[in-house]
Amino acid sequence: MNYSLIPTAQTIVQHCQENDINTIVISPGSRNAPLTISFAENPFFSCFSIVDERCAAFFALGMAQQLQKPVVVICTSGSALLNYYPAVAEAYYSNTPLIVISADRPIYKVGIGDGQTINQKNVFENQIGYSANLRQDVSHATDKILHYKKEWIKGENVDKIQNEVQAYNDAELNTAFKIAFTYQSPVHINVPFEEPLYETTKDSTIIAQIESISKQETNQSSLQREKDIWNTSKRKIVLVGVNKPHSVDDKVLQSLANDPSVLVLTETTSNLNHPSFFNSIDSIIAPIEMSNEKDSLFENLQPEVLVTFGGLIVSKKIKAFLRTFSPKHHWHIGGVKANDTFFCLEKHIKVPVDTFFQEMYLDSKTIKSDYFSFWHQVKTEYVLKRSAYLAKIPFSDFSVFSQLMLSIPNNYLLQLANSSTIRYTQLFDMNPTLRVYCNRGTSGIDGSTSTAIGASVVSETPTLFITGDLSFFYDSNALWNNSIKNDFRIIIINNKGGGIFRILPGKENTDVFKTYFETRHNLSAEHLCKMYGFEYRTANSSEALEEVLSDFYSTSGCPRLLEINTPTLINDKILIDYFRFIS
Repeated sequence: MNYSLIPTAQTIVQHCQENDINTIVISPGSRNAPLTISFAENPFFSCFSIVDERCAAFFALGMAQQLQKPVVVICTSGSALLNYYPAVAEAYYSNTPLIVISADRPIYKVGIGDGQTINQKNVFENQIGYSANLRQDVSHATDKILHYKKEWIKGENVDKIQNEVQAYNDAELNTAFKIAFTYQSPVHINVPFEEPLYETTKDSTIIAQIESISKQETNQSSLQREKDIWNTSKRKIVLVGVNKPHSVDDKVLQSLANDPSVLVLTETTSNLNHPSFFNSIDSIIAPIEMSNEKDSLFENLQPEVLVTFGGLIVSKKIKAFLRTFSPKHHWHIGGVKANDTFFCLEKHIKVPVDTFFQEMYLDSKTIKSDYFSFWHQVKTEYVLKRSAYLAKIPFSDFSVFSQLMLSIPNNYLLQLANSSTIRYTQLFDMNPTLRVYCNRGTSGIDGSTSTAIGASVVSETPTLFITGDLSFFYDSNALWNNSIKNDFRIIIINNKGGGIFRILPGKENTDVFKTYFETRHNLSAEHLCKMYGFEYRTANSSEALEEVLSDFYSTSGCPRLLEINTPTLINDKILIDYFRFIS
């Protein structure tokens, strides 16, 4: 096994191995050669080569999302690092632990006009858990240091100065890794390397000083005050954002479902399923917004207590409602941070979700309330009306999503793009065996395909990625990847532009709107499939879609992509009319 001769490269590898971080995503370059050699030559690590750094970072994010532990991404110096920024921001806001390692030029070659050189220190300052700017080794390329930066050595013993560099770098790495694990946050490690970059040795020349990372203790403070409020409140909403599958005990879910004073509002990304839960928030709120009795209905829905857990919320309507009709108490449970999304956050209770609700229902008496029964009847009515509406509408985005949600086989990993994709899926029932993910940290369309592919590579079950046309084409370099599995499936709903903009206020059918907002196009994924080795299928009607879906998920010798072409001009009307119809 070959090791880079550069001490810092060996040090980083030892820190990763000691912390059981074995998944490494590398983009090609020369300055990062010491790291590439050190990781790729070590059989402990699984290394993946992704040329496009933006795709590479989202690919790694998808892996970290599924593995529930940090994944490393490595790039060369210069603008390559900046391409990581969208995924770093997503990781920061979705609490996904990425370890970004960038090779850098020596500090004395930054800002002098050298090629492929930018100021890389603290480049992610506003969206990063920690930035570790390592010191350059003085035992490597000592002759160049004496030429360019002789004051670093000052006539002292080189080994003594190198020991100081080693101690500093170990301390920085220990801090970065601790933050990545403890706060599930991305961290950035910037590493200056002087040439020569490709020299290796058969034996490691350093022993890194690595601190063990202790498990974060949870808050054990009394919940008696919250329990008293919980057990005397007749209207309580439990609102669940992005949430890992199988993270809440079934007994807790049953306690919530049996409580007549509780409404559990979930989203597609909540990964919580129960017949008594409300899984289409907008289907409840939108009809109220259109009602002549809007204020009284919203007052009836207004909770005394709001309990949230999980990540960010998709529904804009629930945000608007709770910001206007605020609860008396809002508590966020668990997690490393709590967002004051509704401007009424009273307390962040840092205990596991199961612990909190087990305490709430310990020796408690069920309070009399018609809160659940009233709104459950509303839900029952809109479900029936949704079926009636689907029977009368033409082929469209709305009808396509209804068909797709019924078609997905059990136990799939379902990855969703943002914008219209995630919002349409919110309107339909989800197969409870599916594990559902979407990049809701920043809610961008930019890396959804890359994230889905990364997730699929480490998933034990097949993966389906559903996306809109703009999101797919924006991230088409994601398909430039030699690790895509044969059971990976992509479905594109292609309505020839950003159809979601047609439902927003202020939309006008002008050339400016079509060009700069909706961004009309006539692109197809067919030739991309040919180039990247995907089996391509298409559908333009409900009947054709049903026929294609009959064997779309079957075993195949290559990944498959289905492009569904829907009408451009009627989708917005059908969606808006749906809410009118169920009103």
